[in-house]
Amino acid sequence: MKTKTATTILSILAIIGIVSILSSASNMHNADTEEKESRKPSIALSPEVPDCITFAGENIMLTTQDRRERMDREILAFTYSHINTILQIKRANRLFPLVEPILKDCGIPDDLKYLMIIESNGDIEALSPAKAGGLWQFLEGTGRDYGLEVNKEVDERYHIEKATRAACEYLKESYRIYNDWLTVAASYNTGRGNIAKRIEGQKEKEAINMKLLPETSRYIFRLLAVKTIFSNPQAYGFHLRSSDLYPLIEHKKVISVDSAVNNWGTFAKEHGITYLQLREANPWIRGTSLTNKNLKEYSVKIPDTKTLEYDPQQTKAHDSRWVVE
Repeated sequence: MKTKTATTILSILAIIGIVSILSSASNMHNADTEEKESRKPSIALSPEVPDCITFAGENIMLTTQDRRERMDREILAFTYSHINTILQIKRANRLFPLVEPILKDCGIPDDLKYLMIIESNGDIEALSPAKAGGLWQFLEGTGRDYGLEVNKEVDERYHIEKATRAACEYLKESYRIYNDWLTVAASYNTGRGNIAKRIEGQKEKEAINMKLLPETSRYIFRLLAVKTIFSNPQAYGFHLRSSDLYPLIEHKKVISVDSAVNNWGTFAKEHGITYLQLREANPWIRGTSLTNKNLKEYSVKIPDTKTLEYDPQQTKAHDSRWVVE
């Protein structure tokens, strides 16, 4: 009887041991499989390139080899530059309500707002290595040529409304020369002189058909790619909610300043805000004081502190196509 019991116990232990070994082997196999899976690159798809896109009221065909492949490159770049593209859409929700009415007032096609996006990513404080500043990336000299004040205390390249009007003036002048908005955009990037040389040398009138500097060649198709993605972000993998977007910050009042300001920090405190908040609302202010020898009048925005502490759930999308709810 004792022998039979001992045999039974040994058999049970043997079975347990076998099961344990099999289980361990299975776990090791699963771990190896998971490790192999984790080392596989994530799936990357090539987004579709449209056959045609409407830009500034003109249908641009993209069916030829050069146009399709140039467009493909830029759509890929924006599709997989996730951080930049998401930030562009978020910022556009705050900027487009300010910029669109100015473009309309100046007779500039609404699609040219995307030029601002590819110039600066919608970053008001953008400054390029070449020292081009602001949303529209004016060089200091060009900014002054178009009526913007640029110095150590005031830099209107960072004034959203004034810089947008200055950009509109440049764009209108260029359109009178080229009568084609994509060529206007190309000249904004490379300068009218470079475009004039290519028109003469290549006997072409439209930049999209010219052999251009690589940066300018890409610039045209960046413009088309941004419009394409902004028109249907979900098709390119961008699924944002209204609460993800940046809302327009309302201003409590606008104060006219026509004299010197000894210290903008003190000025800010007197109006219930911080110097940082004053600068955020008025990025054209570049120092802590204003000399103002010519007694020029400046409009200084005082933000509503309640809207500075906004509830993301209350944010509304400027363009319903940007969001999924």
